[in-house]
Amino acid sequence: MGKTAVFVLTILQRLDESDPDPCSALIIANVKELAYQIQQEIERLGKFLKNIRSAVFFGGQPFSENKKMLEAKGKGKEGPPHIIVGTPGRILHLIRENVLKLDNLKFFVLDECDKLVEELGEISSILNLTFPLDMRSTVQQIFRKTPHEKQVMMFSATLSKKNRLVCKKFTLNVPSLVFHNPSPSSPKMSSLMMRRS
Repeated sequence: MGKTAVFVLTILQRLDESDPDPCSALIIANVKELAYQIQQEIERLGKFLKNIRSAVFFGGQPFSENKKMLEAKGKGKEGPPHIIVGTPGRILHLIRENVLKLDNLKFFVLDECDKLVEELGEISSILNLTFPLDMRSTVQQIFRKTPHEKQVMMFSATLSKKNRLVCKKFTLNVPSLVFHNPSPSSPKMSSLMMRRS
């Protein structure tokens, strides 16, 4: 079982299947391909949970369709999603436009958190870019819009000491689990999960 299954199963198990709140879980991925892959895993593992809805949002999709889905009324397949997967830019855009409301958020997940919190500002200035190359500030802006009480989970195959310190800023009472899996093919393989309660 992979790391995606771990956090997907955690979320699915803890949601109130009879009547979950819209946007109970927010999962942020660094690229749209990973966001789509996570969405597929949610559908696969949650196929028998008929009242749980999920959706994936990333740049390149029509904003109007994202808005329509988030503002849907009703229950069953007709209502807004309970689990939202997306890339930082699109998620922040939905929040700024007041379309995505995070009042009911219970789970905040960063998949590939090393990429999401990595600071690449030096590279931006070297390349003379007018926009930031890193996603850290976008993720921080999203995080500030979430309720104080929630579970925070962060996953990565590699995490530098510098980025580990950044990740700790997203959490309180940090019990962190670091799993080392030394193997000939990937001797530095590790995963990190942190929780805020």
